Amino acid sequence: MQSMDRETMRKLVRIWDQAGPELEAIRRRELEAMTDEQVREAALDLLTFPLPTDLPPRLSSGLVEQQYWFSKFRSRL
Repeated sequence: MQSMDRETMRKLVRIWDQAGPELEAIRRRELEAMTDEQVREAALDLLTFPLPTDLPPRLSSGLVEQQYWFSKFRSRL
């Protein structure tokens, strides 16, 4: 892969600075236009997404670790 010169990188950053808010507005409009059924289907797709078969078996739910991280972040506030 070729490296980009600084001016090309600056142009791309400017393009994304403009495109980002526009793309976010499009995404928001599309989400707001979803029907309840489409929302349910999207949620089901996320919740039933197949996991890689080579994952090690889970020994816990992860809740204890999650609470550990929450407590660390809370102490930073």
